[in-house]
Formats: sequence, structure tokens, C-alpha cells
Amino acid sequence: MSNIQHLVRNAFGRLQLVDLQGRIHDNVTPVRAHPLSAPDEGIALVGEDGHEIAWIDHLDRQPEAVRSLLQEEFASREMMPTVERVVSVSTFSTPSEWTVETDRGPTSFILKSEEDIRRLGEGRLLIASSHGIHFLVPDRFAMDRGSKKLLERFL
Repeated sequence: MSNIQHLVRNAFGRLQLVDLQGRIHDNVTPVRAHPLSAPDEGIALVGEDGHEIAWIDHLDRQPEAVRSLLQEEFASREMMPTVERVVSVSTFSTPSEWTVETDRGPTSFILKSEEDIRRLGEGRLLIASSHGIHFLVPDRFAMDRGSKKLLERFL
């Protein structure tokens, strides 16, 4: 169910929503209810005052124009690199320096403790660096053999 009649970018590049009653809401912000476990389900469109204006049950059931705008908005705000390969780990105790290849290129970060690796289920992991950047491992079982071996030492 959705309360959206029309969703566009205004002249300032911010989202503008026209609800089913014809009211115009400027500077709308999409917020995922479950950003890690179900990122395309349960999206609130929130007004400047922080109150929910509209709710989207499933992103994939929205018209292409709405879906595209929301995906662009999330992509511009969300910084969660996906780890494609673990290249090296400085030591098997923490803190340790990790060198990884991500969907945004190679990088290094410090893992403060094993508790900074969170299991999300179905082989997914969320790794928090010492600087607060979260790295997503979408399926640790599908990674190359070397990466799996390094990850297992910390799980």
C-alpha cells in the first residue's frame, strides 16, 4: 500500500511527494525499516518534521519512476561497501588491520574486536571498522577460499 500519487525531484534536487489527497510535501526523505535484512521492503517517506507521510510495502511493486528515484536517493546517502575479497589480515588477534577488495575498490581498515563482525544470517556479515564504516559481506560462503579462511579465524 502506498500513499503516493506522484514523486519527483524539485528544482533543488530534493524529493517532492504529492499524496493521494493532492497535498505537496517538499524535502521528503526515504527511510528503510530494515536496511540490512530487507532493504527493499518497508520504506517510509518522511517529511521535514520527521513524521511519516507515506509507506511503501515493497519497492519492486512501485512504478519505475518512483523506484528509480528512491534507489538514487539511497545510493547517494548510504555508504556501505561490499567486500568482494579479503586480501590480508595483519594478525589473528585484535586489533588488526584488514586489507580488502570492495565494490568501490581496494581499502584497508582496523578491526577493533571480533564483536565488530556481526552475523546477519544466510552467510551475510556486517563488519564495522574502527572509523565506524560498515562493510557488508553478502555471502561469506560464496567468497574465494583464501577470504573464507581468513574470515573463519575471526568468527
